[in-house]
Amino acid sequence: MSQKIAMTQPRPIVTATISNQWTSGICDCCEDVRKCCFAFWCFPCFACITAREAGECLCLPLLDTFGCIPPITTALRVSIRQRYGIEGTICNDCVYSFFCGPCTWCQISREIKTRKNPLIFTNQTV
Repeated sequence: MSQKIAMTQPRPIVTATISNQWTSGICDCCEDVRKCCFAFWCFPCFACITAREAGECLCLPLLDTFGCIPPITTALRVSIRQRYGIEGTICNDCVYSFFCGPCTWCQISREIKTRKNPLIFTNQTV
């Protein structure tokens, strides 16, 4: 007597983040507390690292000290919005950059991490 055995492979769970909104709010530091602490305690280093992750010059954020509205923070926020098709206005970017500089850099960092997170499929053999 033969016995039939049915085997099924587990299917990967795939989540896609394609949206015209930021994936996190300006004050959503609870998503990555380590980055927010790093931004709070060593903001210039954090901003430079985030600029490098965005594909910009490492020392570019250091130029923010020369303007009333931080020009590099504003420009990078606009660039990230355009790169990922996020809705918003330059006016809002200026306000966030001026009043919430470190939070803006944290949001940019989270957005880059979320949008660049590759899907990895593994083939597990038992």
